[in-house]
Amino acid sequence: MITRNKLFPLIMSLIATVLIFIGLQRLVEPKYDGSEDMPLEGNFTSEYYDETTKHDVIIIGDCEVYENIDAMRLWDKYGITSYIRGNAQQLIWQSYYMLEDTLKTETPKVVIYNVQAMEHSKPEREAYNRMTLDGMKWSKTKLDAIRASMCEGENYMDYFFPLLRYHSRITSLNGSDLKYYFRPKKVAHNGYYMRIDTLPVSESDVADDSWLSGEEDNNVDEEVYDDPMAMFEQEMDIDDDSSEPKDEDEVKISDTSFAYLERIRNLCNDNGIKLILMKAPSLYPVWHDSENEQISDYAKANGLLYVNFYDLIDEIGIDYEKDTYDGGLHLNLTGADKVADYLGDVLIKQYKIKDHRNEPLYQRVYDGKYQFYQDMIKAQQKELDKYGEILSY
Repeated sequence: MITRNKLFPLIMSLIATVLIFIGLQRLVEPKYDGSEDMPLEGNFTSEYYDETTKHDVIIIGDCEVYENIDAMRLWDKYGITSYIRGNAQQLIWQSYYMLEDTLKTETPKVVIYNVQAMEHSKPEREAYNRMTLDGMKWSKTKLDAIRASMCEGENYMDYFFPLLRYHSRITSLNGSDLKYYFRPKKVAHNGYYMRIDTLPVSESDVADDSWLSGEEDNNVDEEVYDDPMAMFEQEMDIDDDSSEPKDEDEVKISDTSFAYLERIRNLCNDNGIKLILMKAPSLYPVWHDSENEQISDYAKANGLLYVNFYDLIDEIGIDYEKDTYDGGLHLNLTGADKVADYLGDVLIKQYKIKDHRNEPLYQRVYDGKYQFYQDMIKAQQKELDKYGEILSY
């Protein structure tokens, strides 16, 4: 029989064991500090939970939203409160659950979904899953997202107990694991990932804009496609079994992708939210005419606005010699501002989104956000001037 004198030390011992387990688990979890093997994108999901004000516009999708739309431009020029809930290769079911998670705390007036990820019909890479899902708050929504996203060979319990997955990192810990132990590195601006540098498409082998005018059937060679996940996957000991780039003329978007798009549409309808579909002007992966036609047909059938920025390149003035930092895959700050300006006009004129710039609460919050935004521009410019490239962002 356990007496009170013995029970208290036993309970304290169990509490200490649990605390040590939790502390060790946090220590070995990836700290996305922007180093070669820890891409900054791993911080995006968790940053959303630091928000203190609501957003009239929520933007969901993959890298084509968080690198191509300047959310702070939407605020500074239009007074639009927006947030980008996007991650690297965020698959459509992950975008659905990201939206479901968002609606637990706020109801935006408009949701914008970028359709590029609809070309993926199944889970593909654990590293991307981890970067998207690990930062989500625990709820049934997160559990459902994990179930929908796990690749072959993944273990469900590894998401509950990251120590099981990342225990090998104990031998490769560094200063960042202590520096960002309690709080991840602040990266984005309402979900927007900023880059101010320029790499013209003409100076890069990564992408080519000739396919836009139909001059040739351009398909980027996988070997020259700069994959930011390669080092991270090596750290996690993951084999890349993702599908090959598509090069066929007719690409059919899967029933799975359309089923989740329908779920996004219904979720918006049920909450009185207007849904906009968009395709960002990234030059890779190629957006096939057949894919565009299927999305156009869906939008027309359901009374949705579909903004294909490939059709607007000349109108909004995108220049792939000046407005991209990686040869056309993603836009730099000047390009992201042009996309934001077009969307801002649409949101104000067609959807009557309110200008909040004269409201004291939003002024206080966004003054701090805008200062962080301006400080990062200066910091990136300082690195460009000193090193000829951006190293820390």
